[in-house]
Amino acid sequence: MTSVAPASAQTLDQLAINSIRFLAVDAVQKANSGHPGLPLDAAPMAYTLWTRFMRFNPHNPNWANRDRFVLSAGHGSMLLYALLYLTGYEAVTMDQLQNFRQWGSHTPGHPERGETPGVEVTTGPLGAGFGMAVGLAIGETYLGAHFNRPDHALVDHYTYVIASDGDLMEGVASEAASLAGHLKLHKLIVLYDDNQMSLSTATNVTFTEDVAERFRAYGWNTLRVADGNDVDAIAGALDEARSQTSGPTLIAVRTVLGYGSPKYAGTTRAHGEPLGKDEVIATKAHLGWPTDESFYVPGQALEHFRESITRGEQWEAQWNVIWQAYQTAFPDLGAEWTQAQSGELPAGWDADLPTFAAGSPAMATRDANGQALNAIAKHFPTMIGGDADLFTSTKTTLKDGGDYDQGNYGGRNLHFGVREHAMGSIVNGLAAHGGIIKPFSATFLTFSDYMRPPIRLAALMTVPSVFVFTHDSIGLGEDGPTHQPIEQTPSLRAIPQLVTFRPADANESVAAWRTAMTLRGPVVLIFSRQKLPIYAPEGVMEGTAHGAYIRAEADGGTPEVLLLSAGSEVSIAMDARDLLAKDGIKARVVSMPSWELFRHQDQAYRDHVLPPTITARVSIEATDPQGWHEWVGLQGKVIGLDRFGASAPYEQVYQHFGLTAEAMAAAAKAVLGR
Repeated sequence: MTSVAPASAQTLDQLAINSIRFLAVDAVQKANSGHPGLPLDAAPMAYTLWTRFMRFNPHNPNWANRDRFVLSAGHGSMLLYALLYLTGYEAVTMDQLQNFRQWGSHTPGHPERGETPGVEVTTGPLGAGFGMAVGLAIGETYLGAHFNRPDHALVDHYTYVIASDGDLMEGVASEAASLAGHLKLHKLIVLYDDNQMSLSTATNVTFTEDVAERFRAYGWNTLRVADGNDVDAIAGALDEARSQTSGPTLIAVRTVLGYGSPKYAGTTRAHGEPLGKDEVIATKAHLGWPTDESFYVPGQALEHFRESITRGEQWEAQWNVIWQAYQTAFPDLGAEWTQAQSGELPAGWDADLPTFAAGSPAMATRDANGQALNAIAKHFPTMIGGDADLFTSTKTTLKDGGDYDQGNYGGRNLHFGVREHAMGSIVNGLAAHGGIIKPFSATFLTFSDYMRPPIRLAALMTVPSVFVFTHDSIGLGEDGPTHQPIEQTPSLRAIPQLVTFRPADANESVAAWRTAMTLRGPVVLIFSRQKLPIYAPEGVMEGTAHGAYIRAEADGGTPEVLLLSAGSEVSIAMDARDLLAKDGIKARVVSMPSWELFRHQDQAYRDHVLPPTITARVSIEATDPQGWHEWVGLQGKVIGLDRFGASAPYEQVYQHFGLTAEAMAAAAKAVLGR
C-alpha cells in the first residue's frame, strides 16, 4: 500500500474520510464485535455522497423531501452511525458510538428503523435494503405524480444505496433491479462496493459475472470508478448518474476490503471481526492517524461535517416556502398532503364499506376482500399496491386506479410480475417512505414462503405494510398440494409484532380490512378461493377487532363444549353445532380471525369468549395443528392437517382428510365423554 500523510498534513477530505473509518474501527474494537472491512473501504464514497450530494436535515430526520439513504450492506452499520454522528444527528452521540452493539444503545449491530433517527429501513439480511430502496424510489415517483404541480414540486428527492457483493448475489436484489429498470426509476442510484470479497471467500470463487453488464440488461445506466479512494471520480460518477433520465444507475466502485490494514486489507479476515488491538494501531499508523487515541475526530473535520446542519436547515426552509405557496394555490391538495403525511385516518374513511345480509349467496372471501379494499381506497388517493401477476385471482385491483408504469407514475395498481420476494420488500419501502396509506401486495398464500423475509422485516420495523394472501387452504382443490398451503398460516402467526387475519365469511373479511386500517404495524390478510356461507353481520366488526368472538351461542343455556375455528372452517363448526344440538349437546361456536388481537384483549373479555370452566373444546382448521392447543388446552381436541394436500375437487379433499362437521361433532362428543 502507498504511504499516507499524517493527520496534521492530510487534506480536509482525507481527514473527514479517516474520521469515518476510525470511528467505525474503534467502535468495533471496543465492542469486540462487528464488521470493520466495509467502513474502511466504503468511507470515501459515503463521505462524497453525504457531504456533496445528499439533501437531509440532521435536526429533522423526518423532513418529507429528504433524500433517502439505504445501507443495504447493513453489516457495515458503523459506517452509517459514524456519518449520523459526524453530520449532527442529535440522538447519535459519541457515547452511542462507544456503546455500539450494547444493550439499550441506538447503535445496534445492524441498522434498525425506529431505533436510530436517520435509519430509513432495517437492513442486514442481504439484498433486503436494495429491494426496499426500489420501494422508496417508487414512493417518490408516485407521490410526485399525484401532488406535484408546475413550479410547486413538493416531492423531488433521490434514493441512494450502498450495496455489497452479497447484496447483489441475493435473488431479491435481482428481482427488484429488474423491475426498477423496467420502471425507469431514474432517481434511484446504487453505489456498488465492488471489493471482490465476501464473508468467507473471494468473489472469484462464487461471483464472476459482469455485474454492470447484468444491470445494463435490466435497463440500468452503469458507471465504473476504478479507485474507491478517488473522491473526485466518485463525485463525477454521481453527477453523471443524477443527470440520467432513462433509468436507475449502478456505480461500480472498485475498493479494497479493510483498506489501510497492513495485515488484513483485501482478505476475508477484514470482513466480520475486529482487527485486534495491534492491527488497529498498525492501520492507524499506516493511514497517518493518531495511534494513542480512540474515537478521535479532528476539530476541522467535525466542523466540516457539521455544515450539514446549516445546509439541511436551509434546504428545508426553501422547501417550506414551496409548501406555503402550494397550500395557497392548491388548498385541497394541501389538505390531502397533510393528511397523508400524518398517517391518520380521515373522518368517514370507512363509510362505504359493504355489509352482507345473512343468507346472501355464498361468496369467496377473496371477493369480499376486493370490495372492501376498493371501498377504503376511494378515500385514500395515495393508497397503492398490487400483485404478483395474479390480480384476476386475488381481486385486489383498484378500480379506475390506473396502472403504475414508466409512462404513468400516478397509477395506483402496481404490477410486480412474478417477483414475490421483491414485491414484499418494495411494499415495505413504500410503507417506510411516508405519505402513503397502507401499501399492499397480493399473491397466493402458499407463496408467502417467498415473502417471509420481508414480512419478518415489516414486523421488525413496525411499518404499515398489508400483505394479502388468497387461495388459503386445501379449499384450492384441483391445483393440488403444491398450491395448497398447510403450514403457512401457523408460521405467519409465529412472527412477533405481525397481526394476521383469516376471516370466516364476507362480513368478517370487511371487518378484517377495517381493523387492519387502524393498526400501526404490518398486517396479513388471508382469504379463501372457495365460496363460503354468509352469516349475520351483527357484532362482527367489533368481534373481529377483538380478534375472536362468539359467532353462535349454544341453544338452551350454558354451553357444554366450545367449537373453535378460523377462516373457511368456521362454517364447518357452525354445521357441527347444529349436529350436536340434535343430540341435545349445547355447543358455542367461537370464530378466531386474529389470534394476535385476541391475545391483547383483557382477561375478562378472553374469559367471556373462552370460559376457563369449559374445558371441553374442539378446534378445526385446514392447517397444521400447531398453535391451537393454546386455545383448546390439554383436554381439548385439535382437528387439522399433518400432511400435504391433494389434487381433487375441494369438497372431496375436505371429506377425505376428515375436515367435516361430522368429524368435529364426533370429537366434541369424545371430549365430553359421550
